[in-house]
Amino acid sequence: MGNLYEYFSAADDEEAAAALGRKGWTQDRGARTLAVKGIDPAVQIGRLEELLTGRPYAQITADPRFARRIGPSWADRGVVTLTDTLTRALAAGEESDLAQVTVDWSQIAEFDGQADPMDLAEFLFELSAIAARASERGHRLYCRWSR
Repeated sequence: MGNLYEYFSAADDEEAAAALGRKGWTQDRGARTLAVKGIDPAVQIGRLEELLTGRPYAQITADPRFARRIGPSWADRGVVTLTDTLTRALAAGEESDLAQVTVDWSQIAEFDGQADPMDLAEFLFELSAIAARASERGHRLYCRWSR
Protein backbone atom coordinates (compact mmCIF):
# COMPACT_ATOMS: atom_id res chain seq x y z
CA MET A 1 0.00 0.00 0.00
CA GLY A 2 2.83 2.44 0.77
CA ASN A 3 3.22 5.53 2.84
CA LEU A 4 1.20 8.69 2.46
CA TYR A 5 3.30 11.86 2.46
CA GLU A 6 1.89 15.32 3.19
CA TYR A 7 4.17 18.25 2.36
CA PHE A 8 3.41 21.52 4.15
CA SER A 9 4.92 24.65 5.65
CA ALA A 10 5.03 25.77 9.26
CA ALA A 11 6.54 28.66 11.18
CA ASP A 12 8.95 26.41 13.07
CA ASP A 13 9.72 22.84 14.11
CA GLU A 14 7.42 23.02 17.13
CA GLU A 15 4.43 24.02 15.02
CA ALA A 16 5.27 21.35 12.44
CA ALA A 17 5.62 18.63 15.07
CA ALA A 18 2.18 19.54 16.40
CA ALA A 19 0.78 18.35 13.06
CA LEU A 20 1.48 14.79 14.08
CA GLY A 21 -1.58 12.99 15.29
CA ARG A 22 -4.00 15.91 14.82
CA LYS A 23 -6.79 15.41 12.33
CA GLY A 24 -7.89 18.52 10.54
CA TRP A 25 -4.81 20.45 11.63
CA THR A 26 -4.31 22.00 8.21
CA GLN A 27 -7.82 23.40 8.07
CA ASP A 28 -7.44 24.80 11.60
CA ARG A 29 -4.46 26.90 10.63
CA GLY A 30 -5.43 27.64 7.02
CA ALA A 31 -2.42 25.76 5.70
CA ARG A 32 -2.17 24.13 2.35
CA THR A 33 -0.81 20.62 2.15
CA LEU A 34 0.22 18.48 -0.76
CA ALA A 35 -0.59 14.80 -0.25
CA VAL A 36 1.10 12.19 -2.39
CA LYS A 37 2.12 8.54 -2.39
CA GLY A 38 5.47 7.42 -3.72
CA ILE A 39 7.55 10.59 -3.25
CA ASP A 40 9.44 10.21 0.00
CA PRO A 41 11.05 13.20 1.75
CA ALA A 42 14.50 11.63 1.94
CA VAL A 43 15.85 9.92 -1.15
CA GLN A 44 13.43 11.12 -3.83
CA ILE A 45 13.18 14.69 -2.54
CA GLY A 46 16.94 14.65 -1.90
CA ARG A 47 17.54 13.69 -5.53
CA LEU A 48 15.16 16.47 -6.58
CA GLU A 49 17.17 18.95 -4.55
CA GLU A 50 20.35 17.71 -6.21
CA LEU A 51 18.84 18.38 -9.65
CA LEU A 52 17.40 21.77 -8.69
CA THR A 53 20.43 23.17 -6.91
CA GLY A 54 23.45 21.29 -8.24
CA ARG A 55 24.45 20.46 -4.66
CA PRO A 56 26.00 16.99 -4.43
CA TYR A 57 23.68 14.43 -2.82
CA ALA A 58 26.24 13.69 -0.08
CA GLN A 59 26.25 17.38 0.86
CA ILE A 60 22.45 17.44 0.91
CA THR A 61 22.22 14.42 3.20
CA ALA A 62 24.77 16.03 5.55
CA ASP A 63 22.53 19.11 5.94
CA PRO A 64 21.16 19.17 9.51
CA ARG A 65 17.63 19.74 8.16
CA PHE A 66 17.71 16.88 5.67
CA ALA A 67 14.80 14.57 6.57
CA ARG A 68 15.40 15.15 10.29
CA ARG A 69 12.64 13.66 12.37
CA ILE A 70 10.98 16.07 14.78
CA GLY A 71 8.35 15.59 17.45
CA PRO A 72 7.16 12.29 18.90
CA SER A 73 8.64 9.10 17.53
CA TRP A 74 6.11 6.53 16.32
CA ALA A 75 6.72 3.60 14.02
CA ASP A 76 3.72 4.31 11.79
CA ARG A 77 3.92 8.10 11.37
CA GLY A 78 6.16 11.10 11.80
CA VAL A 79 7.16 14.59 10.69
CA VAL A 80 10.48 15.42 9.06
CA THR A 81 12.17 18.65 8.03
CA LEU A 82 13.11 19.62 4.49
CA THR A 83 16.21 21.70 3.84
CA ASP A 84 16.12 25.45 3.55
CA THR A 85 18.16 25.18 0.34
CA LEU A 86 15.37 23.12 -1.23
CA THR A 87 12.74 25.59 -0.03
CA ARG A 88 14.62 28.51 -1.59
CA ALA A 89 15.16 26.64 -4.87
CA LEU A 90 11.50 25.66 -5.11
CA ALA A 91 10.30 29.16 -4.21
CA ALA A 92 12.50 30.73 -6.88
CA GLY A 93 11.82 28.09 -9.53
CA GLU A 94 10.29 29.15 -12.81
CA GLU A 95 7.64 26.78 -14.11
CA SER A 96 9.60 26.05 -17.31
CA ASP A 97 12.74 25.18 -15.30
CA LEU A 98 10.77 22.98 -12.93
CA ALA A 99 9.15 21.18 -15.85
CA GLN A 100 12.57 20.44 -17.33
CA VAL A 101 13.87 19.08 -14.03
CA THR A 102 10.98 16.63 -13.82
CA VAL A 103 12.20 14.81 -16.92
CA ASP A 104 15.54 14.04 -15.28
CA TRP A 105 13.92 13.44 -11.89
CA SER A 106 11.51 10.88 -13.35
CA GLN A 107 14.48 8.78 -14.45
CA ILE A 108 16.16 8.33 -11.06
CA ALA A 109 16.57 4.72 -9.98
CA GLU A 110 14.38 5.23 -6.92
CA PHE A 111 11.29 5.62 -9.13
CA ASP A 112 12.01 2.23 -10.76
CA GLY A 113 11.02 3.58 -14.17
CA GLN A 114 7.45 4.09 -12.94
CA ALA A 115 7.33 7.89 -12.69
CA ASP A 116 5.44 9.96 -15.21
CA PRO A 117 7.16 13.34 -15.79
CA MET A 118 3.75 15.02 -16.19
CA ASP A 119 2.59 13.76 -12.78
CA LEU A 120 5.88 14.83 -11.22
CA ALA A 121 5.59 18.27 -12.83
CA GLU A 122 2.13 18.74 -11.31
CA PHE A 123 3.49 17.73 -7.89
CA LEU A 124 6.50 20.02 -8.29
CA PHE A 125 4.42 23.05 -9.35
CA GLU A 126 2.23 22.65 -6.26
CA LEU A 127 5.21 22.14 -3.95
CA SER A 128 6.85 25.20 -5.49
CA ALA A 129 3.75 27.28 -4.70
CA ILE A 130 3.80 26.07 -1.07
CA ALA A 131 7.52 26.91 -0.87
CA ALA A 132 6.96 30.38 -2.32
CA ARG A 133 4.27 31.13 0.24
CA ALA A 134 6.45 29.70 3.02
CA SER A 135 9.35 31.92 1.97
CA GLU A 136 7.14 34.99 1.92
CA ARG A 137 6.01 34.23 5.48
CA GLY A 138 9.42 33.20 6.84
CA HIS A 139 8.26 29.59 7.21
CA ARG A 140 9.97 26.28 6.44
CA LEU A 141 8.92 23.10 4.63
CA TYR A 142 8.10 19.79 6.28
CA CYS A 143 6.66 16.40 5.46
CA ARG A 144 4.23 14.41 7.56
CA TRP A 145 4.14 10.73 6.69
CA SER A 146 1.95 7.84 7.74
CA ARG A 147 1.49 4.20 6.88
